[in-house]
Amino acid sequence: MARYTGPKTKIARKFGEPIFGADKALEKRNYPPGQHGSNKRRRKASVYGIQLKEKQKAKYTYGVLEKQFSNLFSKASKSKGITGEVLLQMLESRLDNVVFRLGIAPTRSAARQLVGHRHITINGKVLNIPSYSVRSGDIIGVREKSKSLEAITNSISTVRKNQYSWLEWDSDLKQGKFLNLPERSEIPENIKEQLIVELYSK
Repeated sequence: MARYTGPKTKIARKFGEPIFGADKALEKRNYPPGQHGSNKRRRKASVYGIQLKEKQKAKYTYGVLEKQFSNLFSKASKSKGITGEVLLQMLESRLDNVVFRLGIAPTRSAARQLVGHRHITINGKVLNIPSYSVRSGDIIGVREKSKSLEAITNSISTVRKNQYSWLEWDSDLKQGKFLNLPERSEIPENIKEQLIVELYSK
C-alpha cells in the first residue's frame, strides 16, 4: 500500500497550512523550512511554480501519490462538469477521506490505516481499499469487532458529528451515510483547483 511516509511538519511549513492536521511546530514557525525560510525576500515563484505547488498541496492533503493523482485528473477531465470541481469531488469520495470526514479517525492517514487493517465496512461488507470511491447511498461503518477499539472510540467521542451536509452520522450504530457528492462551496479545503487544471493543460 503506497503512501507518503516523509516528514509532515516540513511539508506543512512549505505550504504554510496544517494540511496534515494541527501542528504546534507549524504554529511556532509558520514559514518555509530551510536556511532562508524566514527570509521575506525569497525569489518570486513562476506561474508554473505556483500551479505545481497547488497540485502538490492537493496531493499531500488527500494522501494521494503522483500516479494516483494523475489518473484521477484524467478521469475528472473526461467526466461531465467542471474538471477542477469533479477532481475534488473524486478526492472527497475516497473511502479513507470519508472515514476521516465522519470522525471515525482523527486524520486521513489514521483513516487510511483503519481501512487497510479491515476495521471499516461498506454496506455491511469489510473493505480494505482506501482509494475505493464511495457512492451516494453507501453506508460506511465500523466492523462489529472493532467498535471497542480505543483509537476509534476516542475519535468518535471528540470529533463533532454531522458537520458536513453530504454526510450523515448515526452515533448509536457507529456508521455514516454518504448522501451525495459535495458541492465545491461545501468542501473546506483551501485548494485552488483551477491552477491544477491549468497545470495539466500545458
